[in-house]
Amino acid sequence: MQPVRQDPRSRNRATQIVEKWQQTGNRVLLESSGAALEVSAYGVNMLRFRFSPNGIFEDDFSYAVVQKPEAFEGKFSLRKVGDEFHVLTDELVCKISNSLNIRIFNKAGQLISEDERGFFWEPYPQKGGNQVFNNRKIQEGEHFFGLGDKPTRLNLRGLRFENWGSDTYGYEKNSDPLYKNIPFFMGLHSGLGYGIFFDNTFKTRFDFGHERSDICTFWSEGGEMSYYFIYGPELMSVSEGYVYLTGTPELPPLWALGYHQSKWSYYPESKLMSVANEFRIRKIPCDGLHIDIDYMDGFRCFTWDRQRFPDARRMLQDLLEDGFKSVVIIDPGIKIDKDYAVYQDAMAKDMFCRRADGPVMEGNVWPGSCHFPDFTNPEVREWWSGLFKDFTKSGIRGIWNDMNEPALFEIGTFPEDTRHDFDGHPCSHRKAHNVYGMQMARATWEGIKKSIYPNRPFAMSRSGYSGIQRYAAVWTGDNLATWEHVWIANIQIQRLSISGLSFCGSDIGGFIGRAGGELFVRWLQMGAFHPFFRTHYSGDYGDQEPWSFGDKWTALAKKAIETRYRILPYLYTAFWQYTSKGTPIVRPLSFIDQNDPETLFRMDEYGFGPDLLVCPITKEGDEGRLMYLPKGIWYNFWTDLEVEGGEEVFVQTSMAEIPVFIRAGAIMPQYPVMQYVGEVSFDAMPLHIYYLHGTYTSSLYEDAGDFYGHDQGNYRLRTFELEGFANKVDIRQSWEGRFNPEYTTYKMVFHGLPFIPAGMLLDGKVVMFSLDYSAEKGSFTMEVDKKFEHLSLMNLEGFAD
Repeated sequence: MQPVRQDPRSRNRATQIVEKWQQTGNRVLLESSGAALEVSAYGVNMLRFRFSPNGIFEDDFSYAVVQKPEAFEGKFSLRKVGDEFHVLTDELVCKISNSLNIRIFNKAGQLISEDERGFFWEPYPQKGGNQVFNNRKIQEGEHFFGLGDKPTRLNLRGLRFENWGSDTYGYEKNSDPLYKNIPFFMGLHSGLGYGIFFDNTFKTRFDFGHERSDICTFWSEGGEMSYYFIYGPELMSVSEGYVYLTGTPELPPLWALGYHQSKWSYYPESKLMSVANEFRIRKIPCDGLHIDIDYMDGFRCFTWDRQRFPDARRMLQDLLEDGFKSVVIIDPGIKIDKDYAVYQDAMAKDMFCRRADGPVMEGNVWPGSCHFPDFTNPEVREWWSGLFKDFTKSGIRGIWNDMNEPALFEIGTFPEDTRHDFDGHPCSHRKAHNVYGMQMARATWEGIKKSIYPNRPFAMSRSGYSGIQRYAAVWTGDNLATWEHVWIANIQIQRLSISGLSFCGSDIGGFIGRAGGELFVRWLQMGAFHPFFRTHYSGDYGDQEPWSFGDKWTALAKKAIETRYRILPYLYTAFWQYTSKGTPIVRPLSFIDQNDPETLFRMDEYGFGPDLLVCPITKEGDEGRLMYLPKGIWYNFWTDLEVEGGEEVFVQTSMAEIPVFIRAGAIMPQYPVMQYVGEVSFDAMPLHIYYLHGTYTSSLYEDAGDFYGHDQGNYRLRTFELEGFANKVDIRQSWEGRFNPEYTTYKMVFHGLPFIPAGMLLDGKVVMFSLDYSAEKGSFTMEVDKKFEHLSLMNLEGFAD
């Protein structure tokens, strides 16, 4: 990466005073002889800043942003105050100087963020256009988070990064750039959290005080200086605002949250079927089986090798009948072969990228010489999506896009002069590179959605730009089977989640190398508490299924996977929160309590959904570790031991588990163990209730787990309010939606009660009840009708009252 020169003589900036200004609806335009600035309101806490060096703005187009300023109906005004222009919403005061320097305050007058030199630019005569820059002051005690999949420490202060999607095989700690391009970061100081989304698809760079300790800079090799400012002040709200801006995904099918098994590659058919059979014989749960590139005929996309898979339709149907959903890989490279129908059709319809001087762009990947569809062309996306109609009707339930950075052998990626349509904004690969994978995933997702309807689609993508969450789950790429990569995966999943990509996971056990039993189990235990739960490995170093390391490790692997299936209703509820509000599923400690200074530097512990706290084991031989619990009361998930948060504690574990805690007051639904989603029906839904002396609210979201009935109201959202006293606990339940699950009762398990229950009121009536007591955990279990509205459980004193 080239260093940033901070010599002001090497940069141009707006030095003339503002000469003209006007407000039109939710937009303000300020113009000087040196530059122009447009400010738009996208919400009371969200402003867009768009600069032009010459007063001429490009056509306003974005692959990332789905919201429009016209949708905002709140207060927005412009005032001239002395030599400044004040842009105001109900929550923000933006003060702009005559030279277009910007300071942003909240309504209480606290400074949130400010320019140092602000916007400046430099002509780029070698390649055309301008390089555009923004310099901001780093506030005292400021911390930075975000930027997607960067494999480095969670707090970005003092570091520098580049966004240029790259196939980084065997990446290591601090490798940069990587597969994804998420130009969104968050800042936090003085308890004030904010975010900046730099919507620029060229190669972009970010410096968080690396070159100058008091300056944060972001810049690009081309395009426009256009960025969105999102104020919290809570970091959680900032992340939600970013997903609101760039789009929430659809709810995935419930099976996609189960366990997935993958290898490069399971073939022939007999090998794949033997793996499937082994899962069922050993009663190890599994929903997804992934089929890598060797299923294809000579790596030709949308084909099957008839020698290895003589009857793919029958095989896929057999797998479906046994509960397995097949996910197959599709790469962007289309083999140059005049006898290959997909190639013939693409050539006839001019679907491929071309070089600047006319010929179709050619590059080498797995099939050999290939051409590549221009997924930035809407006609190409429509053509590509149509290819799935016949391909998936045999029983495929998901598609996995790889090599879409885009990656080429030998030269890395497409030549810069490769041309792209960019949805009617023709450009070179310099501008389209970082969105290529996202637009491939978009076309793939749209194709699957149409072809397997009324089932919900499942798509995965290795690369992506901001907004990729609308189309695909993501994974962290070609990692290594090392203990360091357990740590790296933990950090990457936290960072991806708060950067809008909550449906994320890593290749459990490592793609490159062989894990060994302990490493595999520890990674699997962590992965059970990540949103996407898949083992994937190259196969060059030996097998890596849950039973590959001997009976001891098989039993522990089975327990980890069963734990995942038990918490599926809790996780599905967290996915509903993510898809409806943009709430990240995995949360760093700083997102749980940003006002606790200790949380700003912790990296191993993370929140999983609203109520679970997880801390992986990342060192060989450890059966316990130090970890920090945020303030409040927490229960050990395995033992029910109560722990007071706000300090570092040593948590003793075993090889069978990692430290997991649940927040006091939480009401957590659980499933019975099942071999795949939908296998088991049950009459009683377990509800685990964790006593709190105080009040707390929990949710349970349910629908059919597939299909689209929830869009027409066929869902059930339950809200539980717990209020705990010294001698009783009250639970109130309300709900909305018309979905009616099969179970009829709740199996309520009370943890941590400070009293022995002696009486119960159910919807205002005294009722007889029976309790099962667990001496090991000190818990009480009872069953009640799922339709109750108010339950009070109390001791004799409380009952007398």
